[in-house]
Order: sequence, then structure tokens, then C-alpha cells
Amino acid sequence: MDNKFLESTKMLNYKSKRLQALVKNKKWNELDEYEKINSVYDFVQNEILFSYNQEDTLTAEQVFMDGYGQCNTKATLLMALLRAVGIPCRLHGFEVSKEFQRGVTTALISFFAPKYFIHTWAEVYYNNQWMALEGVITDKKYFNAIKKKYKYETGEFKRFAIATPNFSLLTIDWNGEATYVQSAAIVTDLGIWNNPDEFFLKYSQNFCKLKQFMYVHLGRRIMNHNVKRTRNIL
Repeated sequence: MDNKFLESTKMLNYKSKRLQALVKNKKWNELDEYEKINSVYDFVQNEILFSYNQEDTLTAEQVFMDGYGQCNTKATLLMALLRAVGIPCRLHGFEVSKEFQRGVTTALISFFAPKYFIHTWAEVYYNNQWMALEGVITDKKYFNAIKKKYKYETGEFKRFAIATPNFSLLTIDWNGEATYVQSAAIVTDLGIWNNPDEFFLKYSQNFCKLKQFMYVHLGRRIMNHNVKRTRNIL
């Protein structure tokens, strides 16, 4: 396996003291390959709650310090921690439609938002194949709250930051296979990347400076409030 899939970068800064201490405290390096992936995945999924950070280009350490993340920032942290324990991983980038955010966003936020958003997931190399770990985005408490709210829902579901072709069959647990939670919103494949640093040098959210300011200081606060309220249904 090429060492580029294990490299530390500015964003994947797993050599930082905080992340090295985390790896040591969790004793991840004492686990076998499957349990390394499973334990790191569970940590990023459930101890880093689903919510929206200020920007997509936070370092892995910054995401860890925030204690929450969305698709792009969770992918960064997941990749950094996987590489820290010697598990090869890469980034897959996309554009997604905005409609699946209904319930998290308001009608006003959606109106001013761009038509498409930049979306990424981490892919891990396991069992001689690359597999997506998109299901890490939504923590189980939030996911289970949506499942409870829409327990009779079947077929395609695109709401509350979940986009799936079959809601009744959707699971986000990792069991040695790919996981998905927003893939049904994909409209454009932006390819495979060695790391998020290179990806975000080319692609970024389509916000003007004013809209970026409004998102950071108002929009995401409303969205995070809605996520928290939804999670507390249980």
C-alpha cells in the first residue's frame, strides 16, 4: 500500500500532542485491524456529535477540540485517526443537492443557500478493497431520533441531513462493509483524493463573503439548535 495513504498533512495532523494522547488513551494501537477501524469509527461517530463547524478546512485536532462535526470535518478527523493507527485511507469528494437538509435548515436558510454543497467521505482500505465510511457523519442518538420520528417511513428519504434510497433498511453501524447516510443526495462525483488538503485547495462551498459570514454567525447556529432539538426527541 502506498505510503501517501498514511501521510500526516496540515489538516490530517495526527502527530499533534492531543491526537497522539487520544490514540494512547484509547489503546487503539493494541487492537487488530478490524477493531482499530471499528473503534475509531465509533469514536468519531458518537463522541464527536453531528453538528456544523465554522468551516470545512479545520484540522483534525480542531475538529476534535470542537467536539462535533459534519460530513467534511468528520471525514478529516476520521482519516487522521485511522492513519495514526496505521490504517490506509483516502478522501472521496462530491457535490450534493441541498434538499436533504430540510428539517435541519429553515426555509429562509435554504433559500439563500447555494444549489449544491461540497460533500466528502473517508474511504478505508480493508479486506483488499476501498470502502466508504459515510455513516460516521450522524451520531447514533441523532440517527435513532430520526428513526423514531419516521418509524413508518419506507423508500427514499431526504430530510434532516439524511439522504438514502431506502430509509427502512438504513443502518450506520460499521460491520466490515461500506456505510452510507447522505449518498442519495449526490449529483456530481469530484473524484478520489489523497487528503482533504488537496481537495479543498480546488473545491470550496459556493458562498460569497457575506453569505459565509451569515452562515458562520447565524445559519449554522440555527442548524445546530435544530440538530440538538431533534437529538433530544429520545
